[in-house]
Amino acid sequence: MTKADSRLVKFEKGMLRNFKGAGKHTLGVCKAIINRKRYSRFLRILGPGLVTGAADDDPSGIATYSQAGASTGLGLLWIFPLMYPLLLAVQESCARIGAITGKGLAAVIKENYSKKILYISVFLVLIANTINIGADLGAMAATTQLFIKAPFGLLAVFYALIVVLLIIFVNYKQYAKILKWLAIALLAYPATAFLVGQNWPHVIATSFALPTHLNSTMIYIIVGILGTTISPYLFFWDTSEVVEEEIKKHSIVKIGTVHRATKRFLHNMRLDNFVGMTLASLTAWFIVIACASTLFAHGITNINSAADAAKALEPLVHQFPNSGLISKLIFSIGILGLGLLAVPVLAGSSSYALSEVFGWKEGLYRKFRKAKGFYIVIILATLVGLLMNFVGIDPIKALVFSAVFNGIAAVPLILMVNKVGNNKAIMGEYRNRLLSNVLIKITFVVMLVAVLILFFTTIQSWIG
Repeated sequence: MTKADSRLVKFEKGMLRNFKGAGKHTLGVCKAIINRKRYSRFLRILGPGLVTGAADDDPSGIATYSQAGASTGLGLLWIFPLMYPLLLAVQESCARIGAITGKGLAAVIKENYSKKILYISVFLVLIANTINIGADLGAMAATTQLFIKAPFGLLAVFYALIVVLLIIFVNYKQYAKILKWLAIALLAYPATAFLVGQNWPHVIATSFALPTHLNSTMIYIIVGILGTTISPYLFFWDTSEVVEEEIKKHSIVKIGTVHRATKRFLHNMRLDNFVGMTLASLTAWFIVIACASTLFAHGITNINSAADAAKALEPLVHQFPNSGLISKLIFSIGILGLGLLAVPVLAGSSSYALSEVFGWKEGLYRKFRKAKGFYIVIILATLVGLLMNFVGIDPIKALVFSAVFNGIAAVPLILMVNKVGNNKAIMGEYRNRLLSNVLIKITFVVMLVAVLILFFTTIQSWIG
């Protein structure tokens, strides 16, 4: 517990003790003050987990969930209750690794495992992140073209520059505060789902009913949903950001410094992780429902453009003139806001991994001149991802493809996270418990089976 938290607890007890015999009005005022302070303390707890959860619903995620709702209606809702505990377990393990070791995931692998394992892990996350960066920048450019008749390439370059400048010149504490709130734009999807009207008992029942059949399109989207939700870049980002949070709160001095994690700190970390992953999962669930009840219900089963995706939000503003334009605006705010959130996370996780491999100074809390290698990797990762948009790849299809590739890359990396989390020499008494182990192993098996089925159906379609 921090000194500020200790003082707050003492203040609360003192207030209630001193005013125990006071009138109802005075006591009510005291309780209101205490509740407001407790709420403020709760907000302070939210950090890396909330940012990680918000970044999870990036443009690639929005496109994949939207395509799932458009192409299958409610047919893939069952995957979200299955995936939710798996996502919680994996990200909690990653956060705990950072909290206990004071190091990023790549640094831990480097110090305790072979170079071969290290290079494979970092290579997978670099490739997956680069593809995802390119897809997200392309989506931001394509979305902007809904309003501005500017060249696609020029817009993609513009957003890449914005992201790089934001990372380099904005103070980390301020940056983290911005990241916490950018995901608010996603509330448009739950609002649309409720406004359109749902048979909620049927929606809930469908969410917990296993499918009776699967086709190749559904399998492709399933791997994409798994990959865009349980993503490799989040493993590296969450681990490193917990360390940065410790530095920000003066629990440790610098990356690599180990401290004795208190029960309060681990409790707050788990609460932060729970809130972030819960919001990410609920938002994804609502995106599928909203698109199923708007796009799929009106025969739009394939999203080919940003304009198609934006139609899912039209019922939210149908009572206003130019509802189509307003829905595009809401969709654009979501894509641009979450793109500005996700691209730095993607580039940052690549930089953490590579910096740890070569032993460079790292961390967003450092100034550019103190960690040039770290920031140069971020710049290069963003620029290489940008180049993807100049080879003629459709930006909307690229979003779903990047999600699928993340699903493939995540399989060996989940195995690595589980290995580190169970290593007594690394984690000591904070090794994975039974439930965590079971859930992470189930995650590995589920994603491996999904990827193998995808490979089998793809090869079968090529042959036949």
